[in-house]
Amino acid sequence: MQEANWTQVSEFILLGFADRLEVQLSLFLLFLLIYLLTLIGNLGMIVLIQTESLRHSPMYFFLTNLSFVDLCFSSSITPRLLYDLLLDRKVISYSACATQLWFSATFATIECYLLVVMAYDRFVAICNPLLYPVIMTKNICLQLVFGCYLLGIVISIVHTHGTFRLSFCGPNDITSYFCDIPPLLRLSCSDNYVSKIVLFVVAAFVLVLNAVIVLISYVCILSTILRMRSSTGRRKTFSTCASHLMTVILYFGTMTFMYGQPGGLEAVEQDKIVSVFYTIVIPMLNPAIYSLRNEEVKKALKKKLNRKIFH
Repeated sequence: MQEANWTQVSEFILLGFADRLEVQLSLFLLFLLIYLLTLIGNLGMIVLIQTESLRHSPMYFFLTNLSFVDLCFSSSITPRLLYDLLLDRKVISYSACATQLWFSATFATIECYLLVVMAYDRFVAICNPLLYPVIMTKNICLQLVFGCYLLGIVISIVHTHGTFRLSFCGPNDITSYFCDIPPLLRLSCSDNYVSKIVLFVVAAFVLVLNAVIVLISYVCILSTILRMRSSTGRRKTFSTCASHLMTVILYFGTMTFMYGQPGGLEAVEQDKIVSVFYTIVIPMLNPAIYSLRNEEVKKALKKKLNRKIFH
């Protein structure tokens, strides 16, 4: 009987960050700078790989997709955040909130699986170099990337449906700067126990399974590197893998902290800090990590710059 009196909200209010105008303007400039660096870095990485000989390598095919996903992931959240920072009342419609959640969850999940595929690629390249051209063919690479996108879409549909099947009857204040699952679950006026369990189980399964695969891959990789006789070969191989390993630790660490623990669903302030890191900062850092730690990327970048300067 009580459910019949509920009135479904038609919009949400994003509380975001501080209410003071000077703080919001400072945050606007900071996030605008980060977003511009994200666009330049990821688009630059894609262009660099596609215009140089790197595009023929499976590793850089996956890196191109990672840059594309980072670009889309950041763009599903940051432009709206920048717009809201200039407003006093940050209102988002019910349908726009659901759309933002679906897009952000899709690209976040795709990135998880792409990082696993990239770990597998390094495992095959270093531990089975003679079989690498046979195993990592163009068709296999395409199938692996297609699988990442498919899993991302399916899992985000599960999360979005599980969240928006709930009733929201007020209050409608989202304690975040974008439509994310934990703050939305806290707003629900219907029983959200099943949705919380689905979020925790699916997130834990995705994160734990993928983390175990990455861990096993890098244990084998490290063992192979340590058995190499050439110190130059060890240094070059480790440098190639270090950039990917750093990205994995940053991304999986923040995602696990955010979604992989039941208590994380009840936290409010820590949600904002961790969310900023994995939705805004990491997409900016990834191109820098791969360009600074990867010798082949640095050589290709120098070659590109020299061509631009001297021709």
